Parts: sequence; C-alpha cells; structure tokens
Amino acid sequence: MAAPMLRLCCPGRRWALACIDGCSRHRRGAPNGCTSSRKRGQSSVAQQPFITAQKPRKGEHEWAAVVGLEIHAQISSKSKLFSGSQVHFAAPPNSLVSFFDASLPGTLPVLNRRCVEAAVMTGLALNCRINKKSLFDRKHYFYADLPAGYQITQQRLPIAVNGSLVYSFCAGKNRSQVINKTARVKQIQLEQDSGKSLHDDLRSQTLIDLNRAEGQLRVDANISVHHPGEPLGVRTEVKNLNSARFLAKAIDYEIQRQINELENGGEILNETRSFDSKLGCTIPMRDKEGKQDYRFMPEPNLPPLLLYDTESLPAGADPQQVIDIDRIREQLPELPSVTREKLVQQYGMLPEHSFTLLNEVGLLEFFQNVMKETRAEPKKVTSWVLNTLLGFLKQQNLAVSESPVTPSALAELLNLLDRKAISSSAAKQVFEELWRNEGKTPAQIVSEKKLELMQDQEALEQLCHAVMEGHPQVVMDVKKGNPRAINKLIGLVRKVTLSRADPTVIKEILEKKLAS
Repeated sequence: MAAPMLRLCCPGRRWALACIDGCSRHRRGAPNGCTSSRKRGQSSVAQQPFITAQKPRKGEHEWAAVVGLEIHAQISSKSKLFSGSQVHFAAPPNSLVSFFDASLPGTLPVLNRRCVEAAVMTGLALNCRINKKSLFDRKHYFYADLPAGYQITQQRLPIAVNGSLVYSFCAGKNRSQVINKTARVKQIQLEQDSGKSLHDDLRSQTLIDLNRAEGQLRVDANISVHHPGEPLGVRTEVKNLNSARFLAKAIDYEIQRQINELENGGEILNETRSFDSKLGCTIPMRDKEGKQDYRFMPEPNLPPLLLYDTESLPAGADPQQVIDIDRIREQLPELPSVTREKLVQQYGMLPEHSFTLLNEVGLLEFFQNVMKETRAEPKKVTSWVLNTLLGFLKQQNLAVSESPVTPSALAELLNLLDRKAISSSAAKQVFEELWRNEGKTPAQIVSEKKLELMQDQEALEQLCHAVMEGHPQVVMDVKKGNPRAINKLIGLVRKVTLSRADPTVIKEILEKKLAS
C-alpha cells in the first residue's frame, strides 16, 4: 500500500484525506496481555520517521515509531453520495435503499453536489491543493455487504492533495507551554460506502443492512518501529478504532508491543490487528503476506469531476451547475487556531484557557455572550466560566446547552460583583441559587438573602473597633508582626457583618486603626 490514507467517510460514501505520519521515542517496557507474532513481514516504504534529539539512557536502545492514520469520517448530508436515498441514523435495516444501492442492473450513480462541496471545504481547511479535475475509479473486492463487487472511489486523481494540519497542545507542569505540531495530509477523496454486516451468533447467520455502514468516525492506524538511521520497520495495521481515546491507547500499546517483540529476538508480521478496549491490547486478525489486487479501473459511469475558480469559471455559467472553489473558500468558517489566537490577543487570555473554551462544545459562545452583557474584566469572566460554571456542569455531567445558569444571568451577577454591590463569597452563593433554577434574577436573590455589601463606612468602622476591643490578644499578635493575625481580625469582622463587608475595605480600616 502507498502512503497511509486519512479517509473522511460520508453516509453512503467515503472521502479520503491523508498520509498523516508522526514519530515518537519509546523505550523497552512490558505491554499487558497480548500475544505477538514472530514471522517475517514486509516493510512499508511509505512511512517516514521524524527526528528527535532525545538520547537513550545507558544500556538502552533508542526506538523511533512511525504512525500513519487512515480516517473515515461522515459528511453531514441529507442523501447518499451516488443516490437520492435518505440518510437517517438508526433507521430500520434496508429501509433507505435505492435500486442503485442494491446494485440492480441498469442503475447509474448520480453524484451528490453537497458531498463535493463538503470535500472541497475540508480540503481548503486542511491547506490542500484542490484538483480542478478529479477522477472516479472502481475498486474491486468481494464481500457480502458490497453487492456490486466493486466500490466507487478516487484512487488515481482525488479531489484534494498535499495538505497539512497544524495543531497545538498544552504541555509543561501547569500546561502553560503551547507546542505546535504539523501533520501532513496526502489526499482527500470521495468514496462510496459499503453496507453493514450484522452477525447473529444465536442463529449462526449474517444479515446485511444496505442503509449505510459507517459511524461518524472510524480510524485505521498503521504503525511500525525502527532504530533511527536504520530502514523502516515492518508495519501493522490496527483497524476500526472508533474514538480518539481508543486510538491513542491502541497506538501506544502497539508501539510497545513491537519494541518488546524485536528486543526479545522476534519479528513483526505485516498483519491486520484489532484493538480490544476491555483488555487494552491489539489482537491479530489476518496477515497481509499476499497483497490483495483490487484491480482498479476508471469508473465508466461517471465523467471527470470538474471544478472552477474565479479565473476559470465560464462566462454566464449557471451557479447551480458548477462548483466554484473561491466561493466555497469565502464560506469557510473561522478555524480553531485563528479563534484561539484572537482570544489571546483580544482578552489577554492564557493559551490553555483558549483551548478549554474551544474544546467544550458551546462554551466559547457562552463566554462571548457573557462578555457582551457585562462590564467585568475578561480575566474575571474567564475565571467564572472555566472554573465555576464548567465545574458545576462537570459535577452533574451536563452539556453547556443544559446549563440552568444563562449567559445573561451570569453577566448580571458579574456586574453586581464588579461595582462592589456584593462580595466574592456572596457571588458564589448567588450562583448556587441561580443553579437551582428557581426563576429569580441575581438582583432578586441578593435582595432576598440580604447579601449586599455594607455601604455605611461609619458603621463598618464601629464594628471593626468593637471587634478589636473584644479580641485584644489578636490585636497584640498583629502588632508583634504575626501576618496571620490580621486575617483573623478580618474574618471576625466579616462574621459579625454576615459576610456583607468587603474584605479589602475591612483590612484598610483595621490597618488604619492599628497604626493610630
């Protein structure tokens, strides 16, 4: 196989992205509970290692791991790639199948415009070169869920090629260091989806559902290890990983398994493996000693797919009959990396906070809506959204959209805090009341609970004086230089005022009286 493909699959079709390769350094260790293979396999010439400066410890050998991902992802469309059949999740088996889907003789494919536009947009987002002419091919193989005996794909000339994905992650002790990485994307291709095999072990039979097969995400990982400076190792492929967490676990396990196998004198099979999420290890499925011949040939029932840009668009062309790459580029939404950079520059936000805002669905919109309605500083808004709000959401396993506290309510609460109408501790009490969703505004809660800060300076000075007279030993400790003693006095005053006095103001009054 050539360079590993990253495929984005759609309902009734797939598109491909790909050749994402990466490398990491590993040392000898013991993976848990997996058997290994010792037959000789074949090395892939498509894998390319990254170079690092890390040095092995004394007595250890350095290893480089090469990983290529083939990612199948679903395009959001109302109908399939080559037929008008509806796409509906969890529909009854074979209830959304056209004559073409069933491969009845004489039926022809009709390309879905929406899927082409989505593929172009994805290519632009991943910095790919969009091919103005792409071709469809037939990939022949025989399986029960592929009634035609072939699959329509884009092997020779795909819709987009040579892209890259620049991504960032937080590292370091406090996750304050932002590290940028780049993954190369070989190609994006539209590809027909197969059906789905439903295995009934009770009746010892397999049933076929031709509605569609794929979920929203499925990944195949190609993994090998080698010593830096030496030829690339034999590759294994771990199939059908359906979450990012399982993908990471499978890659980590397979790298360590291969290292252990080689260091113990074994050999790596060029084979297909699956990942057992319960056991946490990869399991052999079948070897790849005999390369399958898919007998690729041009798809005779589909003409070349022609795309245009502003310069090449024919004069007077009907916009509904052509696809304009530049028009799709204008519709491209703001990418996450750009949004994160704007948050840091506009609000002085820490990079790690910008990651959290974007990684939690709906949280960025919530934050922005609060900022529109509050006078509080961005730093304080960020703290309340990421710490208080997000903390409550995670405690009750709720999505941001399910929050009983609205952006407007939080903005009103922060306005009260900003103009020193309430203390920080009172604000937390108000938030807890808002979370109970009793239909009251922050101002109503403050009034009912009598949480307003004392505004009578003279009365507060008298209370401070009374507290000092009632605790002469604490006052003596303060004068002796005990830094904790004044905090005790502040706490005693706040207790008397039922936490309705500003600690900063209390401290100023106490320090003035202690100095006199």
